[in-house]
Amino acid sequence: MTLHLYNTLTRRRELFETLEEGRARMYVCGPTVYADAHIGHAMSAIVFDMIRRYLEYLGYEVTYVTNFTDVDDKIIIRAQETGRDPFELAQYFTDKYLRHLSDLNIKPADTYPRVTSEISNIVRAIEELGETDFAYAVDGSVYFRVNRDDDYGKLSRRRQEDAVTGTRVEGEEGKENDADFALWKGAKEGEPSWESPWGPGRPGWHIECVAMSLGLLGDGFDIHGGGSDLIFPHHENERAEAEAAGHRFARLWMHSAMVNVEGEKMAKSAGNFRTLADVLAVHDPRALRLAMLQAHYRSTMEIDDAVLASAAAGIERLDAFARRVGALGEVDVPPQTAPTEAARAAFAEAMDNDMGTPGAVAAIFELLRKGNIALDAGETETAAAALATVRDLASALGLHLQDSSPDEAIQRRVDERQAARAARDYATADRIRTELTGEGIELEDTPGGTIWRRVN
Repeated sequence: MTLHLYNTLTRRRELFETLEEGRARMYVCGPTVYADAHIGHAMSAIVFDMIRRYLEYLGYEVTYVTNFTDVDDKIIIRAQETGRDPFELAQYFTDKYLRHLSDLNIKPADTYPRVTSEISNIVRAIEELGETDFAYAVDGSVYFRVNRDDDYGKLSRRRQEDAVTGTRVEGEEGKENDADFALWKGAKEGEPSWESPWGPGRPGWHIECVAMSLGLLGDGFDIHGGGSDLIFPHHENERAEAEAAGHRFARLWMHSAMVNVEGEKMAKSAGNFRTLADVLAVHDPRALRLAMLQAHYRSTMEIDDAVLASAAAGIERLDAFARRVGALGEVDVPPQTAPTEAARAAFAEAMDNDMGTPGAVAAIFELLRKGNIALDAGETETAAAALATVRDLASALGLHLQDSSPDEAIQRRVDERQAARAARDYATADRIRTELTGEGIELEDTPGGTIWRRVN
């Protein structure tokens, strides 16, 4: 099976074909940096990192761009509430978010454009809309004529009248139509502003992503991604702006689903709001990634402590297998075995069907199971081949295995027990095992030595 991906624009799975053979160009909408990132941001980041990694696994040269909106009403309001400079505030949350991405093993983007560094390109994009009569100026602001776009709603399946809900600002004077939205906002006292042909002001809605994506990736770039909450109005209006200016925009639109926490949509009002900092303070980042990969990217992801604990147990199984094989020392690794061939085939079949990560993860753990059986049977080469393939497939999903003990103190006690057993000091060996068991550490004596795993 060749790679097929679901296109939000057409509402069907399509054969993935790029504008330029062997090269894939991706633009993914990043956060507006005015507050701590939450696990919904993690969902989008992990999903599109996974898509990027799998394309690279298939041999594509991927150019990956994700932006930061660093000037916006929300940033300005938060800065005013906290008495901080809006640019300093945006930089603080940008830096914090990038650290979280590193924790989650998200590959760095090729470019991280920011609104404040793209003002001249944004102005030019608005001028293009003026040249096609899709934009008009009123008292220093510029608006997009929604009713001139006969294709409005093509992406979102929403009507032109619905665009009123996407303008974000009520009571703007001088608009021709309530649905029209600001491309450029005239300056207000105390707010950041830049010079423009319409007077001082700042970018309005959606146009920043049009300018950045087309400027960095070119017309007809391959994939535009983001959370499903961005389909309307953000992505619908991006599409409208770009095509109204005469550009061919994204060929394929991909959207990750939302996150539920404890059975409800995550919201501060529901009391289930989880920041990334909160989650990563108590959970292995790999567990959060694995939990999200165990659901399909277009399905609502359920996240709670039980889900994360289960995913952490899965991570420990991967690590324990790596330690168990590693304890054997040097082993000849055959390039392929029947179990590894089956795993690669199942992995590819799942991923080529619209990035079916649940099936791909299942293929990895099935091979892990077979690898442990091979170890139990003394088939070390088969086990080593299984581990090499598990590593390779897990890496394609952004998961890495830890070969050695992450806790040197525990490993020292395991080694002490091993030495006591060798000296036939079974009382000491039993005492150490009992102590470690009480701390939630399970020991397994193998032909290659003792390995350990956490069980709670």
